[in-house]
Amino acid sequence: MDLLFLFEWLDSSLLAQVSKAYGGVFAVIQMFHLLSMAMLGGMVLVGDLRLLNILLTDLPSEQVINNTQRWFNVALVVLIISGIFMSSAVAMKLYYNEMYWAKMITLATGIVFVYLIRRPLLKYDHQSISPWTLKLLAVASMTIWFTVAASGRWIGFS
Repeated sequence: MDLLFLFEWLDSSLLAQVSKAYGGVFAVIQMFHLLSMAMLGGMVLVGDLRLLNILLTDLPSEQVINNTQRWFNVALVVLIISGIFMSSAVAMKLYYNEMYWAKMITLATGIVFVYLIRRPLLKYDHQSISPWTLKLLAVASMTIWFTVAASGRWIGFS
């Protein structure tokens, strides 16, 4: 399915006009994007390092995972909203950027992983889950989210 029409619409939208005309507004939105990126990455690391028994070992892993998941959700919503706004300024450039599509694919993979695999599995008592399963889950999670971040950063270089 070709999404060119969607990017053309976004490029000519009111959102794009605002993001192109008002650099200050763009900078503020970008600040929220970067802060939410840091929060999302931090929550992934704290939760996954707890599953690996490296960090916060004095707390139950269920408590750490539940708390980090809440803030992960907030960060993800802010990231998506701010990302759409920022993308509107350069929508056509992004459409033709391979690294943008790599980021979107890994972002979708990460979202599916979190909400369809990681979260349902970690609803159970963590003591009843194999330690190797928890470790594999944590490593897979960190790998996916690192790839999202790296491909997002690479957009600026390509």
